[in-house]
Amino acid sequence: MTEPYTLAVDAMGGDHAPAMVIAGLEVAAERHPGARFLLVGDEAKIAPLLAAHRRAAAACTLRHAPDVISNEAKPTTALRQRQASMRVAIDAVAAGEASGVVSAGNTGALLALAKIVIKTLPGIDRPAMAAIGPSARGDVVMLDLGANVTCDTRNLVEFAVMGDVFARTVLGLTAPSIGLLNVGSEELKGDDRVRDAAEILRQSAIGKQFYGFVEGHDIAAGTTDVVVTDGFTGNVALKTGEGALKLIGELLRQVFRSSIAARLAYLLARPGLDRLREWLDPRRYNGAVMLGLNGVVVKSHGGTDAQGFAHAMDVAVDMVVHRFNDHIRRGLAGVAVLNHAAGTQNGANAPAGNSTKGNATGGNSTGGNPTLETPTLGTPALGTPTRENITGESPPLGNSTVGSPTGARTGTAERESAPLASAQPSD
Repeated sequence: MTEPYTLAVDAMGGDHAPAMVIAGLEVAAERHPGARFLLVGDEAKIAPLLAAHRRAAAACTLRHAPDVISNEAKPTTALRQRQASMRVAIDAVAAGEASGVVSAGNTGALLALAKIVIKTLPGIDRPAMAAIGPSARGDVVMLDLGANVTCDTRNLVEFAVMGDVFARTVLGLTAPSIGLLNVGSEELKGDDRVRDAAEILRQSAIGKQFYGFVEGHDIAAGTTDVVVTDGFTGNVALKTGEGALKLIGELLRQVFRSSIAARLAYLLARPGLDRLREWLDPRRYNGAVMLGLNGVVVKSHGGTDAQGFAHAMDVAVDMVVHRFNDHIRRGLAGVAVLNHAAGTQNGANAPAGNSTKGNATGGNSTGGNPTLETPTLGTPALGTPTRENITGESPPLGNSTVGSPTGARTGTAERESAPLASAQPSD
């Protein structure tokens, strides 16, 4: 996409909004000079902050919204707050005023509003939440991370298709490998939903990319480029990984504070630890994407800082510039065939309340093996990022391996990074 584009931004979402949001837009405006931002929120609070951020002010159009959806608000309550900043920003996407929306606010409210107001793409049963994380071999895409607690075979198949397009578009991979998260790698492991989804994917046009079943340890190992699971399992896996990283950090601090010799060892190890800290900096991976909607919807972590929010903006820009939804639409004919096959297999194994409808686009299966016509995205301008071992040369902070043909996320436009908390042991 070379023509100008607009992203709606919820200025009031997040623990430190609106100051954090506007500071993040200052960084994003420098990285993406062609972007315009529809900034939605309390004008009395936003205007003075914009006055202090020249680039953000030049790129933003301010729209007043007096209300805020709190982090404690239930989705049903959020749906009634029509003058809330999140709702007004989402309405702008539905009305075609913006190509996407970014918010650091209430996750449940954002998903509910997006599903009802923006709606899903034709042929997609349920949207999925996807994000990028680190692994021993490079970046890995994982979905669903909590949008759908229970999923049927059709949902898992659609998640695999959307994950494939996401990895091609954002990571620049030409043929990303795809794995289904399971309790074991053997073909007989897991329930009917997972086994049926695996069989459909093996027979599809992305069958050569389908690795098979992967286990929890394969996520961090980087066994596949894309990991597909239901939202309950994905959310538990995500938070378990976050907790493990915090535990490792705390144990390292205890070790290096344990004696004078340990403190001296820290000084020798500090360059390597700094690289590790940069590699695992959560701000580099901020920005979960809700795939399968009629517009780009990016959820920033509520507790992030300006640099983290700028990364979420980078993700939204990548999705819009590369016309992610257009590529999804190109694959919908194949998805519909897969859905038909999944719908015929779900019958008894679909969880209560889950949709088991078949071809949402109205097409009829012609029989035979289900096939998926995967979109041809070509080779992105950035080239294919290497999935190197973490012991190799790690990218500097701010130059994420999550590349972008726009140059904004690959180092051609430098990304200044906020100072990280020092791991140096304190007295």
